[in-house]
Order: sequence, then C-alpha cells, then structure tokens
Amino acid sequence: MELGGRKVLVVEDDVTIAASIAARLRAEGFTVDVAHDGPAAVSADASGEPDLVVLDVMLPGFDGLEVCRRIQGRRPVPVLMLTARADETDMLVGLGVGADDYLTKPFSMRVLTARVHALLRRVERSSSVAGTRIVLGDLEIDVDQRRVARAGVAAQLTPIEFDLLVHFARRPRVVQPRERLLSEVWDWDVHGTSAGTRAVDSHIKALRRKLGADLIRTVHGVGYALEAGS
Repeated sequence: MELGGRKVLVVEDDVTIAASIAARLRAEGFTVDVAHDGPAAVSADASGEPDLVVLDVMLPGFDGLEVCRRIQGRRPVPVLMLTARADETDMLVGLGVGADDYLTKPFSMRVLTARVHALLRRVERSSSVAGTRIVLGDLEIDVDQRRVARAGVAAQLTPIEFDLLVHFARRPRVVQPRERLLSEVWDWDVHGTSAGTRAVDSHIKALRRKLGADLIRTVHGVGYALEAGS
C-alpha cells in the first residue's frame, strides 16, 4: 500500500517513548504528529485528521480511554492502544470504547509498525470495495458510505466493528472461527493467541450491544455466525 500522505497521531506522555515511536514511523514513510496529554490529543485529531492513532492509556489531563471515546464520537478512525499493564480489563475497556488493537508495554518497534501497517491495510482493503449495499432481513449495510442500520435505526460503529460486520454479512450463517477472523479482519499473522481471541469476543459483544443480541450466534468452541434473515 502506498504510504504517501498517510498520517499517524502518536499520543504518549513519555517524551522519549513518543519520540522513538515517531522516528520509527517516519522512517516507515508516515507523516507523524505527536501529543503528550489527553486534551492535546483530541485537539490534534480534530485539526490533523490522522489516518490512524497510536494511543497510550495513561495520560495527563484525561486518559487514553476518554481520548478514544471523544475521537471515535467525532469520526471513525483506527486506534492502536498502548497499555503499561498486562491487564485484561485495560484491554477489554480499550476495545470497548473503540480501539481496534492494543499492545502491552514493553513492545518492540517492529511489532508496533507491523500492527500499524496491518490496521491501515485493512482500512485500505475495505475502502476499495465501493458501491456495495448489503441487505439481510432488517439489517442494511452501505459499504461505500460505511453506514449501518437495523430495523431502520442507524448504529455508529468503529472501523473494526464495521469491517467485522461486513465480513460476517458477506457470509451469512457461515460459522467463522476466531482464528479466521483474526487473519481476515485484523490481518494478524499470529493466530490463536488468548489476547487475540479476547479481542474478537470483545468486538462481538459491541456489535450485539449496538445491533441486537440475536444478530450473531455463538458456536461454542468454534466461533460465530451472523444470523440475520435472508
């Protein structure tokens, strides 16, 4: 994918870490803006309209969870969240407020850049399919405009939630194993990790909360299937 013009906002209160991440991403060909606290991050997102946000959870002003809520409330944008604690609660809360992926500190710059590229490849892939409208019973998906409604009621989905729903909608009633979802939606090249499967489960919960608990069926020990009518 051509990276010219791709902009990443790095939000990290540790100046040294922020500078290291920014330098590595610039070396990868990205334009990078940096913010060191919650209010500055929200302002930088509004003024710079980045294609992706790398967002630390622990920030002064207000934390990364609140930053994620505010920027996702304004417009959908991929968010890679950074957390200093290997705490499942942090991960689940972060995914619940709209983060697409997360890394636990310490992490390697190689892994971080791989995740950034994967997120942007996913967005590029989904945006390349234009003019498609999917209707399954009372579920309506406008792929081109990235709009979703059920029974006429619009729902605001994060980028990863939307792409996950479209993946299901193109294969209605077909059971999708978690590992396949991680590979084909998240574009991860490491599958079957407990963290990855928890990420899938968290986003399924979000879709059910926003579009109805009956929309996606759990197939225990295997994965999930979309149960919308034909």
